[in-house]
Amino acid sequence: MTGPDPQLPGPPSSGATRTHLPLAPLGEPEPLRADAARNRTRLLEAASRLMGGCGAANLTMEAVASAAGVGKGTVFRRFGDRTGLLIALLDHREALLQAAFLSGPPPMGPGAPATERLHAFGPAVMRHDRDHHELILASRTDPLRAYAVPAFRLRLSHVALLLRQLKVQGNTELLAHTLLGSVDATLVHHLTRERGVPIEELEQGWHDLVTRVQGPLGHP
Repeated sequence: MTGPDPQLPGPPSSGATRTHLPLAPLGEPEPLRADAARNRTRLLEAASRLMGGCGAANLTMEAVASAAGVGKGTVFRRFGDRTGLLIALLDHREALLQAAFLSGPPPMGPGAPATERLHAFGPAVMRHDRDHHELILASRTDPLRAYAVPAFRLRLSHVALLLRQLKVQGNTELLAHTLLGSVDATLVHHLTRERGVPIEELEQGWHDLVTRVQGPLGHP
């Protein structure tokens, strides 16, 4: 498990609007009873320990059940399938990132102008997803599922909200998809690991793209 991701400042501007959005977990949307929540935590702790030794790609529901001292059916009932388990494992990591951009300090949090928050958001997402790339990749057995999980929808709505605050012209949701596509975990992994592109260069690419999307407002 890693700590909160660094928040990198972008070019300064003005026009912040304070907005409150709820944290959107990757896992179960409904509150659990106390005993069910404890069991879920125990299963996730067992899965995290196992993943540290065998990696996300080799993690099995059977191994998690054995490590937690429960039947395999219990794991399936709690998470649905292996992909559901892997998505749940991302929940805590994603919650740290969400807290940073929803309620954390500037430049990514609500105390900064919208343009600074947008510039800071991309690099933080890239570094967060790079640190959890193996887990993210293992959880993407269904490409369409990645767009349906609450955590992605929160990222999308957050970027679209910042674009609207900046009065960017056009379909802000489509523009938000385009921006987030440029920092997709698989693309960032390919460029940094396979093509040898420094992550700092990708971060600068995010700043350039945000500036172009903003138009004249994007220039400091």
